[in-house]
Amino acid sequence: MAKPSVQLVWFKRDLRVRDHRPLYEAAQRGAVLPLYIIEPSLLHAPDFAPSHWTFLRDCLRELRAELAKLGQPLIVRVGETLPVLQSFAEQFHLSIWSHEETSNWLAYRRDQAVRRWRREQNIEYHELPCNGVVRRLKSRDEWAAIWEERMRQPKTPMPKALTPIPGIEPGAIPTHEELGLTPDKRADAIQRGGEIAGRRWLTSFFQVRGVNYQRGLSSPLSAADACSRLSPYLTWGSLSTKQVVQELRENLASATPRWERSLLAFQSRLYWRCHFIQKLEDEPALENQNFVRAYDGLRESEFAPEKFGAWQHGATGFPMIDACMRMLNATGWLNFRMRSMLTAFAAYDLWLHWREPALHLARQFVDYEPGIHYCQMQMQSGTSGHTTIRLYNPTKQAQDHDPNGEFITRWLPELRAVPVAFRHTPWLMSGEQQRKAGCLIGKHYPAPIVDHERAIRHARQRISAFRRNPQLAEEVSAVFQKHGSRRQMPEARKKAAPSNQLRLFDD
Repeated sequence: MAKPSVQLVWFKRDLRVRDHRPLYEAAQRGAVLPLYIIEPSLLHAPDFAPSHWTFLRDCLRELRAELAKLGQPLIVRVGETLPVLQSFAEQFHLSIWSHEETSNWLAYRRDQAVRRWRREQNIEYHELPCNGVVRRLKSRDEWAAIWEERMRQPKTPMPKALTPIPGIEPGAIPTHEELGLTPDKRADAIQRGGEIAGRRWLTSFFQVRGVNYQRGLSSPLSAADACSRLSPYLTWGSLSTKQVVQELRENLASATPRWERSLLAFQSRLYWRCHFIQKLEDEPALENQNFVRAYDGLRESEFAPEKFGAWQHGATGFPMIDACMRMLNATGWLNFRMRSMLTAFAAYDLWLHWREPALHLARQFVDYEPGIHYCQMQMQSGTSGHTTIRLYNPTKQAQDHDPNGEFITRWLPELRAVPVAFRHTPWLMSGEQQRKAGCLIGKHYPAPIVDHERAIRHARQRISAFRRNPQLAEEVSAVFQKHGSRRQMPEARKKAAPSNQLRLFDD
């Protein structure tokens, strides 16, 4: 007896029904089996956190309800991908549909295994582009035009209906406990997952909040409201990049000058978002190794666990560093400038190799996007081949973006009685001033764990010494040719190899 034919739509980081081409194309060809696989190997990987599952669970419950309205609810299975797919291949004659995905190394190797398996099984598999990231890109010279072409394409319509498949249990969407995950202590503080919540954030940004985007995105005081907050919905696919770009451009058509500046600035960020994910697509190993291998040995052997622990928990003695880390640890979100500052502090002040800080931040960011994350970790740590070394002075950052210490005292209650003049540098208070403020340095709040100026001098000397390696210039040039942006770049600059001269960004 012939097995019935079904179109299996494998949902991964694309948890929506709108602008979902694999779902639409599959629905035109027969009965659809919409599947999400909860993979223990990914769930218990060092870059996964309970808050990720909290957000994902919201997305899955909503996706199941939306698919049920179309006629066939989401099927959920717990297990590794190949055994799950094999079980369905034994029941049905499969055609598999999915979006291309650029995720972490484990997912990359899983996708390779799935492609081998489907060839061995002679199963049709259609992987379709998901955003502006281009699989098997021949040259970066072509990338910007492809991105623009994709963003201009009409959004894919929702299927009108899905033919239900009888006899298949949908399967439970398990709790943290059922999956062996620790409880999510931040469940009430992080953003809610799902397409509905994503649309609410998008609407409020384009109608109200976004007008202050350009002027408010740098300070942690204003960024939580002025920034779009769409990143987790793009990361987990509740919204597509094309949906956001096209809605932005619709608003841009009638924007006032102030709105126009902010919308254009945000559009640039959407472009750069795909630009960085493209780097991981082209070179998946950069999750685990230095972008420029000539930097191997720069920091790896000097990892200091006690400094790392202080940084992780917001106990470095630098108020802006500690307040930002505590906010991130509590809410799962932090604005980009402050993320960069935390990374640079770990790399240069604490001289920590980027890998362990990257895993901590991956677990804290609800919007953890591997392509952006590892590229930025390496760029901010100086191992990406970028000629500018980004050194942030945490005290200057506090003075510039939190002049009265309002943000600092919100997240460091032990400093609330400290006079405004000392909130950025509480270690400069005299003993009497400390006693009066009820904040003894070293007891109620830690003394700085490093001398910033001395640490930065050390970092400059070490990096300058590494940059005298003749191999480095060749590698930097090769990295630039493979991964460098070509957008609006003069022809002469395209052809020139990047300078190996050490330049410093001390902000």
